[in-house]
Parts: sequence; structure tokens; C-alpha cells
Amino acid sequence: MPHLFTPFTQRGVTVRNRVAVSPMCQYSSTDGFANEWHLVHLPSRAIGGAGLVITEAAAIEARGRISPQDLGIWKDEHIEPLAKVVDLVHRFGAVAGIQLAHAGRKASTARPWDGGKAVSETAGGWRPIVAPSAIPFNPESPVPEALSVENIQQTIAAFVQATQRSLEAGFKLIEIHAAHGYLLHEFLSPLSNHRDDDYGGSFDNRTRLLREVVQAVRQVLPDSVPLWVRISATDWAENGWDLNQSIALSDKLKALGVDLIDCSSGGLVPGVKIPAGPGYQTPFADRIRREAGIATGAVGSITAPAQADHIIRTEQADVVLLARELLRNPYWPLQAAKALGHGDLYDLCPPQYERAWT
Repeated sequence: MPHLFTPFTQRGVTVRNRVAVSPMCQYSSTDGFANEWHLVHLPSRAIGGAGLVITEAAAIEARGRISPQDLGIWKDEHIEPLAKVVDLVHRFGAVAGIQLAHAGRKASTARPWDGGKAVSETAGGWRPIVAPSAIPFNPESPVPEALSVENIQQTIAAFVQATQRSLEAGFKLIEIHAAHGYLLHEFLSPLSNHRDDDYGGSFDNRTRLLREVVQAVRQVLPDSVPLWVRISATDWAENGWDLNQSIALSDKLKALGVDLIDCSSGGLVPGVKIPAGPGYQTPFADRIRREAGIATGAVGSITAPAQADHIIRTEQADVVLLARELLRNPYWPLQAAKALGHGDLYDLCPPQYERAWT
């Protein structure tokens, strides 16, 4: 029976345990470049014992950033500093993954600690921002420009180019961000996609862009590299994207070569009521795993070692992705291994730190 410290293998990649660092925006880049912050932040989670370390959302084009301070991978110059981060993550025993993203209508906003509102062009933001339809995120947001079919094809090409740069930087796993109200999620949901062409209307049309991105990315990925997709399993809003559609989508993505669905939720529309609580999104991972027959990752208010271990042991998901808990405590995996009494603690712990665990 698998447990939290069982290795996990997909394609040609083996992760030493089932604990993954969930992508978490750091809003600490200039012109998209990784820097000293990333060299400290990400490898420290590898030192702490995580099996997989996934970067924050890396923008596939400059206008696809959430904020002017987002990480990027839209130009070749971004490769070298990212490769330094990858080298350290691998040196300390974890697998380095990258999340590729486009913010869509939620682009050009201030960092959370700067208020999170739209940033004007004079203050370092940009226009236009783009989306499937000319529907703003909220009344205070700028109206996005609806992408033309030509622009959609350019976006697919940008995902492919970002993937190729990611491989050159040494990443061993790619995750496509199709959640939290960003561009690919905006195409999925009927609340944000009011198109009347091949990319809007029916379920097949609304899922077309994501499927085309997956197909194009999978074509340039070696067979040995896993491909994950993060989705919002539900919008938590009436007449929006929901779990049944997520299950149907996951089945289609599996056939296209996706290896795991990273199951989050929400983010598309403001003001919805989300029944948050310990492990509140884990049932999404469980149902998608069982009904679509694809590996899943559980994320959301997973904090206790026994809770994380239970998710794996009961086969509700194949990995657990921790976010805030790993910001609070980079060494959570080491503490979990000791608390649960399984996993070889000293295979995870750097020798420099062993005295703290004996």
C-alpha cells in the first residue's frame, strides 16, 4: 500500500516521496528573471525533504503575467537563471518542475501586499490584457480584449516555446496552469467564455484551447517527462465550470498524454462562497482519480502529517501538494517523516542537519 513516503514514478521520473511544493507566486522578479530570492526559496524546500518542487507560475509571454513582478519564461535569457535554481533543487534530492501560465484577464495587477488592484500602464502595467471574451474580472478591472483565432494560435505557440526553454533549463516535469481564473480556465468556464466560434459555446469548444495546448506541448516533450495540468475543479458558482465537467475534461486530457491532474478550485469570479476547511478540495482529486482513471494531486489546507498520509493510503490522490504550510515550515516533510515513523528520515535529511533529528 502506498504511503506519504513511498517513491512515485511517472514516465522516466521518480520522486522520492509524495510531498510536492505547490506553485506559489512570489512576486519577486524583475522582467521575469529568477534571482537570489528563487535561489533561496525553492532549493530550501528540497533541503527540507519535499520530493517535488514546482516553481510559481512562469508567464509564457510578458502580457501573461499576473503582476509586473511575476516569474517569466517568455525569452531565452530567462533560461540561465532558472537553470541555476534547477541545479540546486536536484542537488538536494528533489525533482524540479515548472508551472507554465498565462494570466488572461487577471493580468497587470499589483502584488497582494501592494493592494492587488489593476496596474495602469504609467505605473508599470500593460494594455491590452486578453481573454476569451471582453468580460472584466470585476467592475474595477479593465475590460480585456477578446483573443482572435490568430492570437489563440500564437498563445499555443508561446506555451510550446516556454516548454522548450523549460527543458533547456533542466526541469524534469511540466505543469500547465488551467486554474484559478487565468486564461486557460477562462476558456473552460461558460461564465467567462461567451464566444460563438470554435473556442466557445459547447463543452468541446470551451475545452478546445486547453486540449490544443496539451497536444502541442506533449509533442515537444520527451516521453520521459511527465506532463501535469492544474485545474479548478469547480468555479463554486451557479452555471459555471463544475466537477462533472472536470471529470470529462480529465478523461480527454489523459488520452492526450497528461499524466496527472492537480486538483484545485475557484478563482474565476469574485465573491463566491467557498466552504474551505482541512482538505476541502481532496474529494475533487478522489473523484477525478476514480472516474477518469488518471493520477491526481490533492491540494488545499493540507497541514497535518497524518492527514496527508491518509490521503495517499486511502488512494484519494497520488501526491499531496502543500503551499502555505511549506511557507510556514520548509522542513515539514522531515517532521512528517519523524512523526509518522516511516520513510528513511536520513535519506531526506542533509547530513549537516542530522544532529537536529537524532
